[in-house]
Amino acid sequence: MPLPDMDSSAGHSFGLEFDSVLIRQITEVTGLKMEQDVIELKQNTADGKYAIKKLPGRPKAGEVTVTRGLTEDNSFERWIKDSRFGQMASARRNGSIIVFDFTGVPIKRYKLINAWPKSLEIGALKAGDTSVLTEKLAITYESMEVEL
Repeated sequence: MPLPDMDSSAGHSFGLEFDSVLIRQITEVTGLKMEQDVIELKQNTADGKYAIKKLPGRPKAGEVTVTRGLTEDNSFERWIKDSRFGQMASARRNGSIIVFDFTGVPIKRYKLINAWPKSLEIGALKAGDTSVLTEKLAITYESMEVEL
């Protein structure tokens, strides 16, 4: 259920969807952004004053990190294995990061174009530690579109 224009939403939970496979146990998403270069045009105005005009440049590729608790699911490992061995045709995928509200309904979707995994980091392994083991997947992408 979409929120009214002036309300904001708390991201209750997050999901990662690639190739129609939805991973709902994402606990953190960092680095998700759209960015572009800025071009500075230096010129003289009609009355002879020096002016700098800023223009939009090329879009920049991005990188996002998703974190989840360590599980038996090995989809992250299978995906990064393709990129590590140069099988980029199967490693590059289009997918989405989904933000769910408290009822589990998607409220926003960030579509990642030509995304592939850059790294997989397992949380610190400490004997006797009571914190949850996590895995962080860094995903690089060529562009991002916002949906919903």
